[in-house]
Amino acid sequence: MKPAWTDQIRLEGLVFFGYVGVLAEEKQNGQEFEIDVTFHCRRLAATATDLLAQTIDYAQAYQAIRQIVETARFDLIERLAGAIADTLLQTYRLAMAVDVTVRKPHAPVPGRFAAMAVQIRRERS
Repeated sequence: MKPAWTDQIRLEGLVFFGYVGVLAEEKQNGQEFEIDVTFHCRRLAATATDLLAQTIDYAQAYQAIRQIVETARFDLIERLAGAIADTLLQTYRLAMAVDVTVRKPHAPVPGRFAAMAVQIRRERS
């Protein structure tokens, strides 16, 4: 059966500087990460009431994501994505699921590419 999540709130193309990586140079020098987040919600009351309290405040969500990326010291972007998703799902009760994409555009991999990325989904149980 398809979930009854009808509304989405999306934060796209967020860019933060962080220190996530396996190599010593990544841990020491850091690099930019690009983040996309999609909150999946049931019908948001704010669509009728126009009240910020009845939706997900994306300015607050932005700051939460920024805090995680800028302070995290993980080896893998998978762990970073998981930390973001778990925090957002725990913080925003209106979200039934959260999709998080973390892109590493300057990954230390030979060759030409736009980014290495991981995308995860966490759902409320």
